[in-house]
Amino acid sequence: MYFHAGQDFVLNTRDVLGVFDLDTAGASRRTEAYFRSAEAEGAVADLCAPGTLPKSFIVTDFAGGAVYLSPLSPAALKKRMERVEW
Repeated sequence: MYFHAGQDFVLNTRDVLGVFDLDTAGASRRTEAYFRSAEAEGAVADLCAPGTLPKSFIVTDFAGGAVYLSPLSPAALKKRMERVEW
């Protein structure tokens, strides 16, 4: 199933490894090192509109481990991933 992750971008739920809150996870040194490594590899994509701060990040195994910064909260993303649409 696919869900909207921000800025007209959709992800397949099968590709999502985790959704994390930037306020809590962003304070960790390990998270900071992970982001630096992902940015150096060109694996970080910002899904926020200009001038909008990201609230969460989505770690995927899509395209070799892409990381997406989303303007949506982790709770909102969770609801979107759980929603079943026929």
